[in-house]
Amino acid sequence: MNVYDFDGTVYRGDSSVDFYLFCLRRHPSVLRHFPAQAAAFFRYRRKKCNKTAMKQVFFSYLAKISDLDAELCAFWRSHEKKIFPYYIAQKRDDDVIISASPEFLLAPICQKLGVPAPIGSRVDRKTGEFSSKNCHDTEKVARFREIYGDSEIERFYSDSRSDSPLAELAKEAFFVKKGAPEPWGDIDPAELVGEM
Repeated sequence: MNVYDFDGTVYRGDSSVDFYLFCLRRHPSVLRHFPAQAAAFFRYRRKKCNKTAMKQVFFSYLAKISDLDAELCAFWRSHEKKIFPYYIAQKRDDDVIISASPEFLLAPICQKLGVPAPIGSRVDRKTGEFSSKNCHDTEKVARFREIYGDSEIERFYSDSRSDSPLAELAKEAFFVKKGAPEPWGDIDPAELVGEM
């Protein structure tokens, strides 16, 4: 099987941020959560809280969305075009998508792409509360093992060096820059980009 990060790897951009902005345009009341979101972000930057806690506050805006399924459908209808062409060209039915983005957000596009349900952060669709750790870094390995056990990863793709723990499990790993995969190679500190 081939395993892919999603944001910046399969999808051009960050789907969590794009969905937030999409909802903000359609539901201006979402803006009421901005002061708490900004405060949580600055607490995280000052190392006063972890990424999971910060993201839980970020996703609290979901409480303002009455029909999340309709919003997800509309979002992916307008954002499906951001799936990188290289991925469409090499997609396989047994691909595994593993991401820090919420599972509920990625599930519709994975279904449309014809790949299994994503592994992602487990986030309550109504409150934004996390029922798992943020699916990032070594947590991705733990979540992959939880579902697929010792299954072999043929190829792994990511745009973030923070995914090195998963890359190390794969026979081959590829670093994706602007929608173009290249061999993983040595780590350049400038490439240690974070993902939400």
